[in-house]
Amino acid sequence: MAIVRARDARSTGKAIHNNADLVQVRAKELTSRDLARLVREVIAEVGRADRVLVNSRPDIAEITGALGVHLPESGLDPLSVRRSFPGLRIGVSRHDRAGLDRAKDEGADFALLGPAFPTPGKEGRALGMIRLEETLKGLGLPVILVGGITPANAATVIGAGAQGVAAIRPFEDPKVARSSAGAFRQTLSGV
Repeated sequence: MAIVRARDARSTGKAIHNNADLVQVRAKELTSRDLARLVREVIAEVGRADRVLVNSRPDIAEITGALGVHLPESGLDPLSVRRSFPGLRIGVSRHDRAGLDRAKDEGADFALLGPAFPTPGKEGRALGMIRLEETLKGLGLPVILVGGITPANAATVIGAGAQGVAAIRPFEDPKVARSSAGAFRQTLSGV
């Protein structure tokens, strides 16, 4: 999953076409109108609405035809979102096993867990491999790991029980986004 912000999204959608499975549009600073416009542009660049998630805004996801919504841990309740927007896939951010268990009970379709490894500003909160394996064991909810994920460590976290990986920094620069997505795809195709 490529997580893109407003400044990256317009050019990155095209750059990752046919490489990333999902694109999460994360642009909290935009007005509703501008966010809807941006999501439509990303969908057009990606070529398929069923590969786009909108951060925090199920209403925008629904009106743009996006696949679903991604909810921050301190955001909207997945149960309420499911009742109001039954057609959306719902992903959530979580940081520990208790949060993942809660996400499962609340009906989330999947969770992003992180930070997996040290990442700028979150170095002290990194889970590391031992805690990741313990956290994912026997969960029964698809988990995508985020935070310090690179093509070099992506296969290792999949081996620990993650269903996928997500990254932000490799997709910030449109000049390297396509090659970054390709490197992830190549690494993960052998897993």
